[in-house]
Amino acid sequence: MKRRAFISMFSPRVMIGLMIGIVLAGAFAVAGVFAAADGAGPPRDGWMQQFTLIDPPLPAPQTEFRTADGAATTLAAFRGKVVLVNFWATWCAPCIREMPTLGRLQAALGGDRFTVAAVSIDRGGARVAQSFLKKLDAKNPGVGALPLYLDGKMALAAALGVRGMPTTFLLDRDGRLVGQLTGIAEWDSPEAQALIRYYIDQR
Repeated sequence: MKRRAFISMFSPRVMIGLMIGIVLAGAFAVAGVFAAADGAGPPRDGWMQQFTLIDPPLPAPQTEFRTADGAATTLAAFRGKVVLVNFWATWCAPCIREMPTLGRLQAALGGDRFTVAAVSIDRGGARVAQSFLKKLDAKNPGVGALPLYLDGKMALAAALGVRGMPTTFLLDRDGRLVGQLTGIAEWDSPEAQALIRYYIDQR
């Protein structure tokens, strides 16, 4: 397995944001310890060995972020679907490596029961993010079709305790956080799709 890449962020603005999300981040850590101890749950092979279960699942924060057209939304808007929420930025080299795998995952599983939510933290907003995805799509078809969202002020990232890019969360159909992965992953890999299908198929 390739070594995971990760870009940390330690600016004062981000540190203040992390204080907002510290309670939730602590809950993730505790949940992950218990999940690892009992060994139960979804398949976590290959790249997904780095996926930390949140067991029991936690309610997602209702912090607002933006759609690509500028409308306010929250994670509650996805209720009824399994959602992979990926935080990325155009300046993040590991994110750029990861984006094509997210595009292929969306093409393979996206629909009424699952979607990828690519959340850009770029301050330039939709103009910067969309232009970048369009260029990346020229060499990696499917990237440009990723559902794009914006968190330029990093409010949602802070509420979730994100400490660097890329960071990815998985929500179940009830809008609950069921796991996270910090760093890069191949999201179109068989093991990643198996993990996501586990939640898609849950009744």
